[in-house]
Amino acid sequence: MQKIQLSELVSTKGLAAVSRALGVSPPAIHKAISVNRNIFVTVRDDGTWVAEEVRPFPSQKKTA
Repeated sequence: MQKIQLSELVSTKGLAAVSRALGVSPPAIHKAISVNRNIFVTVRDDGTWVAEEVRPFPSQKKTA
């Protein structure tokens, strides 16, 4: 298995191919990259792709 940053994968494979493989729209991929979301795509040995986002826990800031 190989983990690749989403933005890096889009620059090598193209926006349409990545969005099709992950089952999301191209605008969703574009927005995730433009707001610097920390998303990694794992390319499995069987050729399938799975994306996961790494976020701090808790992800929401507390309000007083």
